[in-house]
Amino acid sequence: MDRPSAESAYRRILELREEIARHDHRYYVLDDPTITDAEYDRLMQELRQLEEAYPQFHDDTSPTQRVGGAVAEGFSEVVHAIPMLSLDNAFSGEELEAFDARVRRATGADVVEYVVEPKIDGLGISLTYVNGRLSVGATRGDGTVGENITANLRTVRAIPLRLREGAPPQLDVRGEVYMAKEDFVRLNQARAEAGEPVFANPRNAAAGSLRQLDPSVTAKRRLAAFFYYVPLPEQVEASTHWDALEALRALGFPVNPLIKRCMGIREAIEAARQLEERRPSLPYEIDGMVVKVNRLDLQARLGFTSRSPRWAVALKYPAQQGVTRIIDIVVQVGRTGVLTPTAQFEPVQVGGVTVSRASLHNIDYIRAKDIRIGDRVVIQRAGDVIPEVVRVIAEERDGTEREFVMPSVCPACNSEVVRPEGEAATRCVNFACPARLREGLVHFASRDAMNIDGLGPSMVERLVDAGLVRDVADIYYLTAEQLTTLERVGPRSAANLVAAIEASKSNPVYRLIFALGIRHVGENMAKLLAKEFLSIDRLAAAERDELLAVPTVGPAIADSVVEFFRNRQNLDALARLRQAGVRMADEPPVIGAVRAHESRFAGKTFVFTGALSKFKRSEAEAIVEELGGKASSSVSRNTDYVVAGADAGSKLARARELGVAVLTEAEFLDMLEQVGYHLPDGGE
Repeated sequence: MDRPSAESAYRRILELREEIARHDHRYYVLDDPTITDAEYDRLMQELRQLEEAYPQFHDDTSPTQRVGGAVAEGFSEVVHAIPMLSLDNAFSGEELEAFDARVRRATGADVVEYVVEPKIDGLGISLTYVNGRLSVGATRGDGTVGENITANLRTVRAIPLRLREGAPPQLDVRGEVYMAKEDFVRLNQARAEAGEPVFANPRNAAAGSLRQLDPSVTAKRRLAAFFYYVPLPEQVEASTHWDALEALRALGFPVNPLIKRCMGIREAIEAARQLEERRPSLPYEIDGMVVKVNRLDLQARLGFTSRSPRWAVALKYPAQQGVTRIIDIVVQVGRTGVLTPTAQFEPVQVGGVTVSRASLHNIDYIRAKDIRIGDRVVIQRAGDVIPEVVRVIAEERDGTEREFVMPSVCPACNSEVVRPEGEAATRCVNFACPARLREGLVHFASRDAMNIDGLGPSMVERLVDAGLVRDVADIYYLTAEQLTTLERVGPRSAANLVAAIEASKSNPVYRLIFALGIRHVGENMAKLLAKEFLSIDRLAAAERDELLAVPTVGPAIADSVVEFFRNRQNLDALARLRQAGVRMADEPPVIGAVRAHESRFAGKTFVFTGALSKFKRSEAEAIVEELGGKASSSVSRNTDYVVAGADAGSKLARARELGVAVLTEAEFLDMLEQVGYHLPDGGE
């Protein structure tokens, strides 16, 4: 292929930057992606290659520049043009009514319109855009002077690097960077497995992520953001706070969709009550609501105190905490051998949920909080999700409390345990440890790994106890006859499990890499390694330096991959997996008598809409791609088939408008049957 001219390359670079920015906005701001991850990756790869070939077109606002690599020596100071003030707090409806009375008295208004916003528990930030481009991003600091964390904020994909058309010459905007509850749980689990200190809560995790001196570390953390304030509203020509928020939306900023306008304080109080009811189900942590006067002329009349605006107040929700006693501290063994102390409580209600246990992570955590068996403790659900010990009520000790001692041998197999230098975790080093085996098998069969339906914790427990499974390879040699010897397993359940095991053999290689439970290798890293090495054999043969040459692979990951494939037990299990027919390389799989590239699916674009009964939409899309087709999330003239499940909506209408072939779920299943692809039957 001929090298494009500089002029045509520049045009294509601009097109790609605009297209990728549009997809980033749909994914990270609107939560409504229109292309698959694979399509997005291809666009990013094309842009990266063009920018490398034509360095004269470098631009700091390009999507390729989000992940920085330079490590800063420290953060410089940023003086806020408009101070980032604190908010006064209210703790009840009565206190909100008193706030409203002060506002009405000072403004002479009979009824005041308010804007009510969820108070995200994250890290406050201030951004400055010049000519539509992100110029400076800073922390709140002391309200007057913050830290310059621009390089780190560039890695947060919800933050626009370049604003949409119509941006003012300069724009100052305030927002909150946060970590979703689910991502917080995932991060802490990974840190605990790696023997690293865990974060106390999502806010602590977000703040710690943004204040990394190396932006590439920040980039690996899943951070999001909402924006809620324009300190100089004349920059967006707004007359109300609501108008300013709408202007931010139009420029490409994520603005919380739960924000409401309320006429009068009664409506505001009701909005706060409704949101508090939704609080446990929200994907992010909030600790209250902020009530703001909507009209900017009234805000100006009300003014500020030395520390807070008189036109806004934060209604703080009650902390979801409880007090209980630690009955015992027991040790659980995870799939990588980490020994995790777990507190067992006298059951207590916290935020509507009965809590009876909580992870204490490691011995350093226990020592730092001076937690003892028998202590009365304050507990809370971190992020409204994970129970944690907040503090010990030391003044209530009576002398019967006992210090916890980490065992010197594994409680599951009595093997030696070790604590590697520089790590917080204590580990069992026995690969044959039954506790490690059980946890490893559950992970291997989980939905995001090999996705073996029916092989959950209960079934794994029975298989291990019966001696039918001693490593992951044994799964693929199970027979229906063996399974029916287990308690509560009938012929149909046994046949379904065998079919599910058989179907998992054709999974893409990244699923197997993730399923193997290699330390530090999560799902995304498994995809990266599969894409780079294509086969298990090539990955197993990779040297440390070869692994380190892969983007985002650091020394800890490289060392753990090398260590895993040097272990004789692991290599024996892989050999038996290969012998059983488990896919070991990313090549077109044989499905029935038809190869993927020869099937009816090859080169065809499918769009799924509505509710499917046999599988999730993501699973259907994975099947299509495995059979040589392409899965898309939007209907166009290039779409070959739209598969319509129950309650299909606008995509079905669009397909009919364009004359695209529409299949029912049953017709799609018939197509799968015709190429020899059979879904396992449902369980008993």
